[in-house]
Amino acid sequence: MMYRYLLCISLLVAVALGGCRKREWTVVEQRSTLIAVDSTADALADSAYLASLAPLRARVEAEMNTVIGRAAHTLTVGQPESTLSNFAADVFRQEAGRWLGRPVDLAVVNMGGLRIDVPEGDITVGRIFELMPFENELVVLWLPGDSLLSLCDIIARVGGEGVSGLRMGIRGGRAVHPTVGGRPIDPQASYAVATNDFLAEGNDRLTPLAGHTRLEHTGVKVRDLFIDHIRREAAQGRAIDPQLDGRISRE
Repeated sequence: MMYRYLLCISLLVAVALGGCRKREWTVVEQRSTLIAVDSTADALADSAYLASLAPLRARVEAEMNTVIGRAAHTLTVGQPESTLSNFAADVFRQEAGRWLGRPVDLAVVNMGGLRIDVPEGDITVGRIFELMPFENELVVLWLPGDSLLSLCDIIARVGGEGVSGLRMGIRGGRAVHPTVGGRPIDPQASYAVATNDFLAEGNDRLTPLAGHTRLEHTGVKVRDLFIDHIRREAAQGRAIDPQLDGRISRE
């Protein structure tokens, strides 16, 4: 009797284990269809779905086409400095100071974050969305002077980034005579830097920014920052008119 009992238990265990055994699958055939994401794909769209979206699309297009200001000339991005990067960095520093309630020493903007030029003439909301298609936030961080000097060398090595409040030359891939507020950078001092949360983590090669000793989140999206700034300038009758001023130069 005991033998039969043990035999039954063994058979049940064997069946259970066999039933739980991992199956091996093999792909024997695969097929795919290329669908071009351009005007030729319009015929594939669901007409009822498009009709339901039409009112929303009209509202979005009206908002994107809203004129918020005017550019006195075409703003372009380039190295070692450019009209667009100078404008962006100046806005960062000015608006960060407004938020903080006191002046900010400098600002840093990465050239790669400025995705298109801003043509001379009317500036629309849509243009700013194209310029800054990210959800980055304005932050203020405090950076030790020795880390700031390292940052200047990286900026020199990559050929230049958008800066405000900082002046420096580039010679042999190194920063020469870097100053903040007209004074040489003190390795022992701490500097308030306006930038975005992406760069504050040391991204896009600007690793010294991650060595901050303090960080303040403003909660303000960079895109909204630009839109509000341009609207305020327009309300005062001023066009956006940044100039090259030698804040970063090759020596």
